[in-house]
Amino acid sequence: MKLPPEVKLGSCVTLEKGKPSDAQPYYGPNADRYLTPEYLRTGGECAFVRTTPRSVRVEDGDTILLWDGSNAGEVLYGRSGILASTMSRASHARRFNRAYFFYALKLWEPHLKGQTSGSGIPHIDKEIFYDLAIIEFDPPEQQKIAEVLSTVDQVIKETEALIKKLRRIKTGLMQDLLTRGIDERGNLRSAETHNFKNSLLGRVPVEWESGSLAAFVPSVEYGISTSLGDSGIPVLRMQNVLDGEVELSDLKFTDAPVPEHLWLRDGDVLFNRTNSWEHVGRTGIWRGQIERATFASYLVRLNPHPDKLLPEMLNSWLNWDRTQISMRRQATPAVQQVNINPTNLCSIPAAFPKDLDEQAGIMARISAVNEDFNACREHLCKLNSMKVGLMQDLLTGDRRVTVFLEQREEAST
Repeated sequence: MKLPPEVKLGSCVTLEKGKPSDAQPYYGPNADRYLTPEYLRTGGECAFVRTTPRSVRVEDGDTILLWDGSNAGEVLYGRSGILASTMSRASHARRFNRAYFFYALKLWEPHLKGQTSGSGIPHIDKEIFYDLAIIEFDPPEQQKIAEVLSTVDQVIKETEALIKKLRRIKTGLMQDLLTRGIDERGNLRSAETHNFKNSLLGRVPVEWESGSLAAFVPSVEYGISTSLGDSGIPVLRMQNVLDGEVELSDLKFTDAPVPEHLWLRDGDVLFNRTNSWEHVGRTGIWRGQIERATFASYLVRLNPHPDKLLPEMLNSWLNWDRTQISMRRQATPAVQQVNINPTNLCSIPAAFPKDLDEQAGIMARISAVNEDFNACREHLCKLNSMKVGLMQDLLTGDRRVTVFLEQREEAST
């Protein structure tokens, strides 16, 4: 099937840059939304400004370019409102299907981001933009391409919404389970039906033990301090600790000997003691993914008392928002980073069920929500990968959309 011709954007696209707002916020006559990159990406709250003759008004479905700033080159789907001064609208006088044009330009986004110029604030180079080319498929094929990609985008949005819902459920569940626990019948305790006592964390069940974390974690161990390379013994770093788990996509290695006591054991809880505010305090649990591995010195292994605290319980408790706030109060600033000394960490108040069976029951409930949450995130990753592949195939003509649709129909029968 013959490929249609490419057209350069300079021959068919005009750009119109947004203007600074006269008054913000403004809720009087002629008020309208002032579009920002964050609002176009995610929706939500948006400031209102006064519309003037200079204002550039955007309609739903217009193609918007982030023209200035650190994310210059990003292509955004327009919403009704007034265009901010850091963005430009790309118009094509109805030569293309609107959604098709958006996706065709979105395919060039990595290139545009990599070709920004300016010694101060980066911005899109207009000559580079106008030199880009997109394929001018026949209108019916443009529409089909847009429909396929829009359908994938809709599923992605629905999956993202489900992930947000599961995150809220998980947050509420952890708040309940890590403050009230479950009784011998498996029911969530309440102040109306169960006895509670005072602690440094507030009211906790009488069946729980409270004190400093050191009462439950009697010892800690720093990892090895050695140069790292691309071969030898696997060494976990901060990058390998994410969302309460340890992942192995970016491993480094050492040729240095590892002391016997610093080999990782299944169930080890690793704490990131030093990094930026964003990453300090990260905690994850090692699940024996590989037979022999160790950990770097800016990670600390926390050793819970085997008769008082399950490793899974410690890991979840340390990743709980409430605990993260408490531990960050112990952080001390250093050069371009902060540090949470393990001794200070172990001084924060803690409370856990005395009964390890109750701890196991709590963790079973949290794990069930985690499984759903992680399954949705994995599905979202696959959808995003599928979208990238479809855009590359369909927008470049490597796979014609008519053939793709025929194959999909055959696969479904």
